[in-house]
Amino acid sequence: MIVCVYLPRFELTAAAGDGSTLAQQALAGRALAVAPSTGVEQRVGEVSGAAEAVGVRCGMTLGEALARCPELVLVPADPVRSAAVWEKALSALESIGAAVEPARAGLVYFEADGLRGLYGGDGAVIAAARRALGRPARIGAGPTRFCALAAALAARSRRPLMLEGKQARRWLAGRPIGLLGFREQTAPLLPALTRLGVRTLGELERLGRPALTDRFGASGALAHRLARGEDDPLRPRFPEECLEESMEVGDASSGTALRRVLGVLVDRLLARSERRGRTLRAVTLSARLLSGGGWRERVVFRQAQCDPERIWLALSLRLQGLPAPAAALGLSVEHFGPPASDQGALFERDPARPAVRAIRLREAVAQMRAVAGQDAALRAVCVDPDSRVPERRVVLTPIPE
Repeated sequence: MIVCVYLPRFELTAAAGDGSTLAQQALAGRALAVAPSTGVEQRVGEVSGAAEAVGVRCGMTLGEALARCPELVLVPADPVRSAAVWEKALSALESIGAAVEPARAGLVYFEADGLRGLYGGDGAVIAAARRALGRPARIGAGPTRFCALAAALAARSRRPLMLEGKQARRWLAGRPIGLLGFREQTAPLLPALTRLGVRTLGELERLGRPALTDRFGASGALAHRLARGEDDPLRPRFPEECLEESMEVGDASSGTALRRVLGVLVDRLLARSERRGRTLRAVTLSARLLSGGGWRERVVFRQAQCDPERIWLALSLRLQGLPAPAAALGLSVEHFGPPASDQGALFERDPARPAVRAIRLREAVAQMRAVAGQDAALRAVCVDPDSRVPERRVVLTPIPE
């Protein structure tokens, strides 16, 4: 049994803060929306229930949102606070023994089978997760990840919905196709399916996998699998060691002075004893803005680094993307690389040596996985070259590190 925990309007709640004036306005029925970030297309983020009632939707352009709701209150986006609150929620779920797979901020899955012996059943596991979170959440359970998501969206905040076996597939057939929008691969299919008159997952399933694959490719095949209640197994995240530094910048809110503050943070981070001589592969640069809200950007180095000058040079270029002067600057490690002593082999003058080539390949694989996930680096293995089915000739398998 897979459990899905859904926190509605998580980013809006995190940006508004607890007990603030904006939170009181939301409780009073005011229309709130997360202000658009910097970019060419100004699109609003998550919106409150009062804003949805007048037609404002997440992803709508700012001009259209204000035209539909002139009294719309824009909340400055705060990805720094949102990431901190979300990490706290994930840690709370992991404290009960759950191996979590976060899909996005406010949406997480975990397997309940291994926790039944500790708590006595699926209902007790869900109750333990609710107590660990300490905040209202919609929780659903089902045989697959997609079924659990559909159950969580249909559940009430204090009453979980659990689906089992064939009941889950029959119940899923009546759900709207808007559920496909929660998957990055199937979300682009929604406009086309709506124009075709497809309203429920059951209608989508009856179209057949060949027809959907022919029209939409791999995304259509995945949508058909999801409509049938099929899904891939969970991929729980691996616990990462938290290592971060932050500093109030004072009057050094921009320009050269802010880059000097960044240099101080880099030196402090590399001097931490918890680093244990390891290099840095990916870091997160964040800032709390003077105008309110925050800014956050993930930086992956081309090579795992421990040189403070190179790290500072790579990060200082990202400071140009700050939308407003900063009140505080933060730097945290997202992924560590190998120990610094192992880096010397990467710069051997003889590139034909097999050992050097193998080290470089391992470094490249680790770099790709840090940027795009575990499936970013795969190798092709010829299984049945004479087969008439193309999928049986060559298969993709992960590259061992």
